[in-house]
This record gives sequence, C-alpha cells and structure tokens, in this order.
Amino acid sequence: MLFLASANAPSPLYQTYESAWHASALIGTIAFATYAVAVIGGLLWLDRLSERFGRRAVLLTSIGGQVIALAMFTLAGSFVPIFIGRALQGLASGVAFGTLSALMIESDKERGPIASAASPGTGSGIGALLSGFLIQYAPGPTHTIYLVLASILLAQGVLVLRLLPDTGRQPIAVLSLKPRVAVPPHARAAFIRCAPVVFVVWGLSGFYAALSPALLRALVPGASGWQSALPLFTLLGTATVMTVALRHVGGRAVTIVGLLMTLAGLGVTVAALALSSVGLYLAAGVIAGMGYGPGFQGPIRLVTAGSSDRDRPALMAAVFVVAYLGLGAAAIVPGALTSVGIPLTRVAAGLAIVLAVLSAAALVTVVRATGKVESDAD
Repeated sequence: MLFLASANAPSPLYQTYESAWHASALIGTIAFATYAVAVIGGLLWLDRLSERFGRRAVLLTSIGGQVIALAMFTLAGSFVPIFIGRALQGLASGVAFGTLSALMIESDKERGPIASAASPGTGSGIGALLSGFLIQYAPGPTHTIYLVLASILLAQGVLVLRLLPDTGRQPIAVLSLKPRVAVPPHARAAFIRCAPVVFVVWGLSGFYAALSPALLRALVPGASGWQSALPLFTLLGTATVMTVALRHVGGRAVTIVGLLMTLAGLGVTVAALALSSVGLYLAAGVIAGMGYGPGFQGPIRLVTAGSSDRDRPALMAAVFVVAYLGLGAAAIVPGALTSVGIPLTRVAAGLAIVLAVLSAAALVTVVRATGKVESDAD
C-alpha cells in the first residue's frame, strides 16, 4: 500500500510543476509514465534478486530506493529529478511487487489473494487524496507529502527487518539482463485469458491517475488540490470495497462482474464529459471502481490457483507487467495528444471509448472461456 501511495503522491502536483517550470502537459504525463516503464523493467530484469539475496534484503533495498526517490521529489527544482526519482521508484516497486504479492498469498491462501488485489487500489487512492489534502492545507505543499511518506516507509523498513525472516538464498551463476516472465504451464491458459482484463482495468486506473486532476479542474475551475484527487480516490476506494465484498465469489464470476461494471463506468464517464457534469463524473468513478476491484481480483485468483510457492513470485511479476503496460499506455497517449492541441475532454472521451471497446472484447473472451469450461465439465 505504501509503495503505491508513494507512486501516486505526485499526481495532484503535476499541474503545479508544469506551471512553475513552464512545461507542457506532455512532460507531466511522461513523468507519470516513466514510473510505469521502470516498474516493468524491474519486474522483467530484477525479479530474481530475491532468490539470490533473500526476500528481506530485497524489500529493505526497495524501501531504501523509494525513500531516496521521495527525497529527490522534495528537493526537485525541475523535471529532471522528477524523472530520475520516478525511474528509481519504478525499479524499486518492480523488484518488490512480485515478492510482496507472493508473501501475502503464502501467508494465507484464502485472504492473501484478496489482500494482494486490494492493496494497489487502497494505496493509490490514499496516496492521491493525502497528497491533495497536504497540498491544500499543509505548509510546503511540494514537500510535506513526500516527507510524510518517507517517514512511514522508514518505519516499515524497521518492521520488515524485525518481523520478516531471512529466507534461504540460492546461488545464481549469472544475474544476466535477460528478461524473465515465468508463467508455469498449468497457469498459461488462465493467464492468456486474464491478461486483457488486467490490461484494461489498470488502463482505467491510469486514465484516472493521469487525467482526473486536470479533468476535474476543467469541469470545476478553481478546484482545490484535494478535490482534484477525489475522482481517483473514489475509483480506488470503491474498488477496495468491492474486492472485499466479493471475496467469496468465484474467480470467473468476479472477473465478469468487473468487466461489466467497467463498461458501465466508462459509458457514464463519456456522458459526464459530454455534459460537463462533475457530479456525473464522480458517479462514473464509483461505477468504474466497482469494475476495477473485481477486474483485478478475479484474474489474480484465476491465474494463481494451484501455483507453488516457488512459481508464485515470477507469476505475479508477469501479471504486474501486463498491468503496468495498461497503466503506462493510458497515461502517455493522452499526454501526447493534448500536447499537440487536442482538447483534454475530447482526448479523455476518446480514451474512455477505446477502453470500453477493449473491455467488451475481454468480456467476450472470458464468457466464451467460461462456457467452454462448463461444457468440458458436462
């Protein structure tokens, strides 16, 4: 949760940075997407570090990388430290995500997958809203949020050191730069079916994280920092509630519910932008959140079912690679389009329509696969 809160803390500040440093909207979007690209790099190239050095050492190093990145944001006077810090944040997160998810699932076979699915949304929503409040009401609006998160992460580092046992280490002859995404044979069919779902729902979160602060200010001129973070918090808060509420529902059913609600939320989003209605836009965030939570929880449960403790970190890393591809695409493409003069609301409506089409295609795939499984069972 803290890793994702740290990742989303700068989101309400990007427009502030753009104004202060006379940068275009594309620069802020690239800063956002830099994190997603770096996460994928960490997942692809550095996921085996936990095997070589042990999980505790890797998590402590990742926490240290996050704290250094937050310090760079605090001292930043241009976008250069922001870009470097975002890359460092992403690498640290990429190294940690597979290990953290695997630890949660191993600690409790029933609740672990739910916690793994709920943590990203919870952390992201809290980080964005807390950042918005501190920007509005705390002294040093471009510093305080980073100092608060760094302090909590350092405390978490102490807890990791005290509570997490040092796992056995395996000698690895060459820690090469050859990327590895390991999907065990028994999980490949489920992974192929679920990958489009994960891509779409994380693309939805990227849409809200990258565009919502600017969109809300377009709908409500003069909106404060915490108000601009409300759509993302609404989306992710609802997602967390849905993840917990549907914890006893089967993975396929949860996935289908997630896609249906994602489609509904995107439809309401387009309507809200067409009508310039902030109330309808916030309602769209609630409906879309009802899709994002199940749309991520269901695939995790389907993909990790029957996986061994040894396979699980690399398998979760593969899931997060797909997730961050979706998030990065949904962040950087709108920035590129708005930078060439296309109105933000038109870009946002177009992206929502594209995500809706992809959601519909993913829904057809999942429903057909469900029907095939039932037919085979009969």
